[in-house]
Amino acid sequence: MDIVDTHAHIYSPDERRYPVIDKPLRPPGGKGSLEDLRKDAQAAGVAACCLIQVSTFYRFDNRYIADSAKANPDWTAGVVTLSPDNPDSPLLLAGLARDYGIKGMRSIPAADGRLDHPGVRALWRTALDMGLVINVLTTREKTGEIDRLLRDFRALPVVLDHCLNLKVGPELQPILDAVLFLSNRPNLHAKVTCVPTGSATGYPCADMHEPILKVIDAYGPERCVWGSDFPCELWTPKVSYAEHLRIFQKDLPLSAAAREQVLGATARRLWF
Repeated sequence: MDIVDTHAHIYSPDERRYPVIDKPLRPPGGKGSLEDLRKDAQAAGVAACCLIQVSTFYRFDNRYIADSAKANPDWTAGVVTLSPDNPDSPLLLAGLARDYGIKGMRSIPAADGRLDHPGVRALWRTALDMGLVINVLTTREKTGEIDRLLRDFRALPVVLDHCLNLKVGPELQPILDAVLFLSNRPNLHAKVTCVPTGSATGYPCADMHEPILKVIDAYGPERCVWGSDFPCELWTPKVSYAEHLRIFQKDLPLSAAAREQVLGATARRLWF
């Protein structure tokens, strides 16, 4: 099966070339480089990876993502993050797509808390013009704003990062309801990376199986993508890279056709 990891953060060991922010969130043991990702991915049988800008380490400095994606177009797709409050961000995004082959952008709310913000809309327009994919990272409180943006950018492929941070607990049903509500927008895709991050247990995270199956059923496997949350030592400490993949390969009761879509085919259409 062709497997694509749509959610891997990478951290350069060369902090002179790629400076980090003050008080960065560091992976345990310094793991997290592109080379580390390649080893984990190859060991698990993963053929390609989306490199997601890690704001808790580089904020809006996308140089490591851009250089890595440009040097490895055969197995990586770069996804950058830019500030919606910077009027130069749309030009920066266009340049990253043109000069480095960047395939997408992670969209966040503006400094005033709005997702439906002129700066966000300018970036989404640029993404549409450049043929990029938007990954939207926010919470259920922004459901109405996400819905408006999806309505106004119907031709733009958008991915809902971590399914609005779906997790076990008192917020499970309200978050799930919001994710399911948004499934009515056909240009929205669900990134079903929230199984280990949302679970109260370790592998196989059985408490998240029913919610994630409801998401896959609502969106259809052709609009769902898997991602590892690499480096798992930081982002999913109770679940390893191989275990996260095994949940979708073996533990969830999915058909062979659905597994093929969620684990690779949908991602190939979007980013590769």
